[in-house]
Amino acid sequence: MSQKIAMIFPGQGSQTIGMGKSFYENSPLAREMFEKAGERIGIDFTKLLFEENTQLDQTEYTQPAILLISMIAYKLFQETRPTDAVMFLGHSLGEFSALCASGAIDYVDAVELVHKRGKLMAQACESINAGMMAILGLDDAVVEELCVKANNEGKKVWPANYNQAGQLVVAGIKEDLQSMESLFKEAGAKRALLLNMSIASHCPLLESAMAPLGEAMEIMVKDTFSAPIISNASTTPYSTKEEAIERLKIQLVQPVKYKQSIEAIAGDIELMIEFGNGAVLKGLNKRNAPNVETLGISDMDSLTKVCETLA
Repeated sequence: MSQKIAMIFPGQGSQTIGMGKSFYENSPLAREMFEKAGERIGIDFTKLLFEENTQLDQTEYTQPAILLISMIAYKLFQETRPTDAVMFLGHSLGEFSALCASGAIDYVDAVELVHKRGKLMAQACESINAGMMAILGLDDAVVEELCVKANNEGKKVWPANYNQAGQLVVAGIKEDLQSMESLFKEAGAKRALLLNMSIASHCPLLESAMAPLGEAMEIMVKDTFSAPIISNASTTPYSTKEEAIERLKIQLVQPVKYKQSIEAIAGDIELMIEFGNGAVLKGLNKRNAPNVETLGISDMDSLTKVCETLA
């Protein structure tokens, strides 16, 4: 009897120089995917990923790079050991990788789509001093309460990423975030760390990006899903083009409920496999779903190990 497997995909923050090099050097399919993706959006992914640069941390380049490496990992896995998933899940940007893995969008179209998404997000924040802050060691309810109070005082600060218990990222105007650092610490936070970001993801400041993202998705997304995708915004599954467009537009302005999503599916699956650079989600899942194992595929060695484990 086959295992009930959820296939999961990381988002921004998982990028590093050198990611994907093992795939590129050892797989003709990976080299072909690098080339086709690069041709579509006019980026030399070998330079972006293998040479020191500052572009990789700019969201319009970060997003297609992460998605490309995730999809290479996924396609090489399926080529080596074809395996069905009962559901797909991604963290923020990773939900687009999940959409791609489900068969609802071609990977080259997906690379173009998230490149556009990154540009739209940057444009929405270019005239404001936007940012994000990680709050560690504080209950979600306390952070939420402090954000509501700040909103009532005219500040622009919102919960953005529910990653795991005791780790919540907030987004908004940078000076408003900085003004709240002492309040978070006074409430018991171990750390309130301003992140090195110039955008404010998953909050109302990105409202202007919703319509153009939806228009691009209308052209690229198909109504063919091999398994449901768990929505970051609602923590519930969807499996139609119409739902995908609506959920991923909403995801721009509503928080990523990754912790709640993993908790919601943990009783229905037996294994998770993370596809992409690093092991960010595997680390989060140790707290979010300690009874469900998470395997990771980030290079050729880990691909071999996972395939051997499943054999």
